[in-house]
Amino acid sequence: MTGVFWDRFFDSRRLGLIQVNGLTKRYGNFIAVDKISFNLRKGEILGFLGPNGAGKTTTMRIITGYLSSTEGSVEVAGHDIFREPLAVKRNIGYLPELPPLYKEMRVRDYLNFCGRIKGLSSFRERRKRLKYVIERCALEEVASLHIQKLSKGYRQRVGLAQALIHNPPILILDEPSAGLDPHQIIAIRQLIRQLAGEHSILLSTHILPEAGLTCDRVLIIDRGKILAEDTTEKLTGKLKGHDTVSLLVRGGPADLKNRIGKLGGVVKVSEQTDDNLKKDGIRGFSVSCELGEDRRGELARAIFESGAELLELRPQSMTLEEIFIKITAGPQD
Repeated sequence: MTGVFWDRFFDSRRLGLIQVNGLTKRYGNFIAVDKISFNLRKGEILGFLGPNGAGKTTTMRIITGYLSSTEGSVEVAGHDIFREPLAVKRNIGYLPELPPLYKEMRVRDYLNFCGRIKGLSSFRERRKRLKYVIERCALEEVASLHIQKLSKGYRQRVGLAQALIHNPPILILDEPSAGLDPHQIIAIRQLIRQLAGEHSILLSTHILPEAGLTCDRVLIIDRGKILAEDTTEKLTGKLKGHDTVSLLVRGGPADLKNRIGKLGGVVKVSEQTDDNLKKDGIRGFSVSCELGEDRRGELARAIFESGAELLELRPQSMTLEEIFIKITAGPQD
């Protein structure tokens, strides 16, 4: 039995804490989730992106055991969700879009109750976790208040605290910033980033800038199908067919553009026509390189050897909005 446990443990660390393979969910003739496969790696925040109705919530409900699937398999920390549902639930903290709150209860009492039903039978252990989640989710000022008196932002924090109370390795957060004001969104986003060092997080959203600022990797789903999965930078390269680097330099020879263009792996060089930059003697270049070839070191060396002053060198990415629109638009005529 011990050998099986460690085999599963090391497999989950190597392959991902969540493994989804060929997952499908049908409601009659309607296919809500269509043969999707992906994994959640240890310590990462994976953004599950798509418009309302894309299949995000259905997938999350299957992973957490709230729905059955029509086809496919899901493993969580090495446990099959259908054969070992209780083991799966012990490894997951789930925050649905509408947090499961008992509004007539006080915050502290509610979280204590959640700790008990999630297996924290020891009073000492429960008190320790209760103190931790109240501090971590910044609930000290409202811990003695009834939940019904809280703002939407604080209710969302209470929902996150109940997902954390049993210290699961995996957090599944469905639209955690839905309905919050800009200040509350920033606070929740910062809290999620802080939690990433201790938990692996699957986060669904249809707010693309939120994913760009929060997630390590993004997965784009539309009409039940996964259309793309990667970092924002790599998705940009795949869509453009090349990697792009932005340069700002001061001075240098007149033929600097041609010199850059002759470097190995450089496909195209465009010089900016910005009068404001030119007034300060600054020149801007957009350099397209072969996909997967990191040429930043060679570019910096070439600028230095030309006698120009390198002011800025950075990868040039598309926004998530641009990526999403291009991917979901399909092939163009």
